[in-house]
Amino acid sequence: MGTIWPSTLTGSLTEKPGPKYKRVADTIRLAVESGTLQVGAKLPPVRELAYQLSITPGTVARAYTILTDEGILQAEVGRGTFVAERETAVMDDVWSRQLHLLERSNPNHVSLFSPRLVDVGQVKLIREALRKAADCDRLALLNYPTRDAYQPVRQAVVDWLSDTPLGPLSERDVVLTHGGQNAVMTVMQAILKESNPTILVEDLSYAGFRRAAEILRAKVVGVAIDENGIVPEALEAAIKKSGASVLCTSPEVHNPTGAFTPLERRKEILAILRRHNVQLIEDDCYRMGEARAPTYRALAPELSWHVTSISKSLTPALRVGFAIAPVGKSADLRRVAEYGFFGLAQPLAEVTRLLLSDPRSKKLVQTVRDEMAEYVRVAVNALGAFELTWDSQVPFLWLRLPSGWRAGAFTRAAEGQGVQLRSADEFALRDGRAPNAVRIAVNGHVTLARFEEAMLRLRMLLDNPPEQISV
Repeated sequence: MGTIWPSTLTGSLTEKPGPKYKRVADTIRLAVESGTLQVGAKLPPVRELAYQLSITPGTVARAYTILTDEGILQAEVGRGTFVAERETAVMDDVWSRQLHLLERSNPNHVSLFSPRLVDVGQVKLIREALRKAADCDRLALLNYPTRDAYQPVRQAVVDWLSDTPLGPLSERDVVLTHGGQNAVMTVMQAILKESNPTILVEDLSYAGFRRAAEILRAKVVGVAIDENGIVPEALEAAIKKSGASVLCTSPEVHNPTGAFTPLERRKEILAILRRHNVQLIEDDCYRMGEARAPTYRALAPELSWHVTSISKSLTPALRVGFAIAPVGKSADLRRVAEYGFFGLAQPLAEVTRLLLSDPRSKKLVQTVRDEMAEYVRVAVNALGAFELTWDSQVPFLWLRLPSGWRAGAFTRAAEGQGVQLRSADEFALRDGRAPNAVRIAVNGHVTLARFEEAMLRLRMLLDNPPEQISV
């Protein structure tokens, strides 16, 4: 058992109120903070600790997931769970590097952790743009960037987004950011004025919303969702109870379920936001196809902020995103970007302009969509007998697990088969409930045949749940 004593944890389970998984997490967290558990200490396997405490493995797994999300613990495939160094508080980048190395060293390993685009020619275009940017005026490589210098780039963004129903839009409404996550952070900084702000997110949502809010010391409150997105009655109740000033949502492609919020539901949500003077951040980064409904900014240009990027259409490597302000609030957004990070580096901004202005780029985006749709088709063919939510224009699938499987156990079993997935727990609020589901991202870096093999490994697991069922 190492340095975690069953008697200590058992006492916390019986003496403290609240869910057992939270009490286990609190006790381990306290042990780490007090130094009882040192950095690098290995924690017991989930089933072993569950047996010692006479609780279900699912309860322990949930506690471990919470602490891993906080960066207190670090899970290493094939080795176990350890107390992490404090510098590893954000684990996504660490996981990404580990998975990349695993794929390089083990050809049977396939990461379905985050979407990865196929290369249909965009690498060639990026290299061309980099060479052209290197030949720019020498003063552009010596001076601080200026607002006027970025004007052609912002106009290229407006032209690039011309097919997206965004309402009235000029280049002055656009701010260039270091990817979609930086765009979310920039918008939040422009909005949040209160000393103790509160932000609303969907009960299951993109973790980047929560992390940005936490960095800005904002409280995060969840709002119930159904198959059409945010439930209007739950939204109004949450606003009244919390006094929230901002709602974050992804209506076109909800991350992680892939759900779509139809127009009538969007109108209901906007009516509530207007009634309570709440602003809205719309994350549109995961949409690969055409918009199926007007954006919130088109429907409510006075209160809606729009965030998107080229990460799911051309490449995530450049870390280029776009934050779009509501009508009349562009100065607030520009001020945050200029004071926060002075905008993109001018050579990168020029590369962005060249890429977005190149007529070949739009054609490549369509080819990327078509190729990624083939991967989705393969996944549906393999897993379609199960409760699967998917769309050919969305680079991930949402799988509700059949009876006999729990998300934590399934992701660990998949890891044992060389397939890395995200559990629904990673998208839930720390004190919230997560459904028994996993997100399967499309990995276009592997061949279609290798991707299909990974899907068949998942199907084999789904067809053969463990004899012991954790409840």
